[in-house]
Amino acid sequence: MTDHRTPARPAHQGRAGHRTHQGWETRRTHRTVDLPGVTLAYQEHGRPGAPPLVLLHALGERARDWDGVLPELAPHHHVFALDLRGHGDSGRPGAYGVELMRDDVLGFLDALGLDRVDVVGHSMGGVVAYLLAQEHPARIGRLVLEDIPVPYPRPASPVAEAPAEPVDFDWAVVRAVKAQLDTPDPVWLERMAAVTAPTLVVAGGPTSHVPQDRIAELADRIPDCRVVTIDAGHLVHHSRPAEYVALVAPFLDPAGRGGGS
Repeated sequence: MTDHRTPARPAHQGRAGHRTHQGWETRRTHRTVDLPGVTLAYQEHGRPGAPPLVLLHALGERARDWDGVLPELAPHHHVFALDLRGHGDSGRPGAYGVELMRDDVLGFLDALGLDRVDVVGHSMGGVVAYLLAQEHPARIGRLVLEDIPVPYPRPASPVAEAPAEPVDFDWAVVRAVKAQLDTPDPVWLERMAAVTAPTLVVAGGPTSHVPQDRIAELADRIPDCRVVTIDAGHLVHHSRPAEYVALVAPFLDPAGRGGGS
């Protein structure tokens, strides 16, 4: 099987762990990589040499947000779950925004020698994913967007004060990203047609706070896209993990390309 990575040493290799799934053992490795302006932390799972898959979390989450679905995805992929800037164990440089995160992900791919990857993004992570797919379509194999904010202007609302107890992210990220999503750059919507990757949009249905009709409108602008609704609300992969995996895993691996040994 062809290795989809060129050799690259991350800046730091941390602790490692193991999970067993149907008799198959997958290794979890915690690493960091130094990029211009930020250090990104990430978790690496699955089989080196398998098709690479990048997971991008929502606002206020981190790489381990995907733990509930990783046992089903890692056996067939070489998975990289990132802590986006300002989240988890990644750096908190004070400068935040979805375009900066997009550029971080591109820098991550370059640093690790990942030429072409599949990408799954939830909510804010989905925005980062589609911005990357617009700007660098040749780098994206297949794209999954889970209950994503659609780039239409929306009424602004005040951002709550930072909680007194510690959180896993820089509260400044909330202010910066919310401002961008309230008044998105019109180019984001205009350039949806530039996404060439086969795309699956997973909508959360009427109990989600994301307007579902807007999600359908966004999907219509992507040339090779289908929308499937799982009535689970905004946190689809948390609330309905089995249904989520049953939908997403075959889409990412349509020909069983990751199933070999």
